[in-house]
Amino acid sequence: MKQNILGNTGIAVSELCQGTLPIGPLQAGFSVEKAAEVFRYGLEQGITFIDTAQRYETYPHVRRALAGYSGHVVISSKSWASSYELMSQAIEQARQELDRDVIDIFLLHAARAGAKVFEERKGALDALCEAKAKGLIRATGMSTHSAKAVRLAADVPEIDVIHPLINMTGLGILDGTMENMRQSIQYAADKGKGIYLMKIMAGGHLVDRYQQAFDFARSLPGVNSYAVGMLSREEIDANIAYLEGREISADLKAKVGKSRKQTVIMDQCKGCGNCEKFCPNEAIHVVDARAVVDPERCLLCGYCVPHCPQFSIRLINKD
Repeated sequence: MKQNILGNTGIAVSELCQGTLPIGPLQAGFSVEKAAEVFRYGLEQGITFIDTAQRYETYPHVRRALAGYSGHVVISSKSWASSYELMSQAIEQARQELDRDVIDIFLLHAARAGAKVFEERKGALDALCEAKAKGLIRATGMSTHSAKAVRLAADVPEIDVIHPLINMTGLGILDGTMENMRQSIQYAADKGKGIYLMKIMAGGHLVDRYQQAFDFARSLPGVNSYAVGMLSREEIDANIAYLEGREISADLKAKVGKSRKQTVIMDQCKGCGNCEKFCPNEAIHVVDARAVVDPERCLLCGYCVPHCPQFSIRLINKD
C-alpha cells in the first residue's frame, strides 16, 4: 500500500484509510471481535491508517485489532468537545481505551461548524495544542462538512490536518458547492495542511458508481489519504486492488457493494426534534410532530440514532 506524508506533519499514512464508523454501534453494529478481525486484516494488507472518533464508540474494536500488532500504524480520532476540560477528557479517554500513549492525530469533530468554529471551540483547540506540546498527540486538526470551514482552517496555524467531506455529486457539503469544497481543499493543501477525505462514496449512495467516485477523489490534488468504511475482507481486497491498478475479479465484485442502507423513522417517533440537533447534514426535520428524513441530504452516518429518546430511528438495509 502506497504511503503518503500527511501535509507538513511528517506523519506517513497509507493511501487508503480504514474508516470505523460504518462497522460500529451507530451503523452495522459488529461485535468487537468481528470488527477487530476486519481491521487486523486491513493492517496486514497495508492499510495502516485508522480513523475513529469518540462518538463512534469503536475504540474497543480498534484496540482489539491492535493487540499484538507491532507494525506501523497511525490512529486519528476526534471529539465534539467544545471546552478545554471536555477535550482534555476526550484525549485521555482515547489514550486509555485505545491503549496508546500517543494518539497520532486528534481532531475537532466539527461536521456542522460554521465560520465561528474557532471562536466557539477555542477551549477545545487550546486543549489539543497543549496535548501536542506535551507529546500526547502528534498533530491537531478538524473534520468538517463545510467548504467555508475548510478554507478558514487552512489559515489557522494550530491546525495541522483537515478531514473534509467531498464526493463527485457534492452530497453532504455544507456552506458551498462541490466546486467550492474542491477549491478550499486545494487552498488548504497549498498551505501545507494534511488532507484526508471522508464520504467519497457519499455514505454508500455512490456504491453503484464506485470507480467514478474513487477516480474523482483521486483526481483532487493535495489529498494524502481516503477514509473508507470497509466491513469485510472482500471490500478491503477490492479497494486495494483498485488503488493498485489491478483488475477486480468478477467473483470479488459479486461479494461487495450489495448492501444499501436507508434511515427509517419508526412509528413511535414523538417529534421531539432531538435528532435535528445531532444530524451533521441537516437531513432530519420535524414536520407535523414527526421526524422526516430528506434522502437527498442524508449521509447514512447514524449520528442521530443514539439521541432518539424513543429509539425510533433505524439504519436498515434496503436489500
